[in-house]
Amino acid sequence: MLRREQLMPELVHDSYKSKRKLPEPTRCPKCGATFHKGRWTWDIAPAQAHEHICPACHRIQDKFPAGYVTLGGEFFRQHREEILGLLENCEMTEKAEHPLERIMAIENTGDGVLATTTDTHLARKIAERLHHAYKGELDFRYNKEENLLRATWTR
Repeated sequence: MLRREQLMPELVHDSYKSKRKLPEPTRCPKCGATFHKGRWTWDIAPAQAHEHICPACHRIQDKFPAGYVTLGGEFFRQHREEILGLLENCEMTEKAEHPLERIMAIENTGDGVLATTTDTHLARKIAERLHHAYKGELDFRYNKEENLLRATWTR
């Protein structure tokens, strides 16, 4: 009797997600975010809260982004400050509701700017808001195995 071998897809492993359930409440000693009812919030933690570094601060500490947004093109160079303001506003809006979504760095490159983020969702939102506001060319490359998003916007 022949047995058919089946390849099972590998589970996505995110080393920045806690491997165990955190005790509640837990406060991040770096940013002050609080883990309560299964999620990170900006609620004030009680004095007796446990302490554990949140995934966003852990990524920042390790300099290991989950999202990369590359910006470039002549239009970008002409409207640089306005576009960077849109990035910062997008981060403020998202971070207010989701403490783990942050811009890690905005670095100059030869042709434009590279923004790195702690979360793939923020990278996607930034790229989509840029495209919605200014049109241009938008490209996404998602690596499921590494839980990594690379977005490129040019105009």
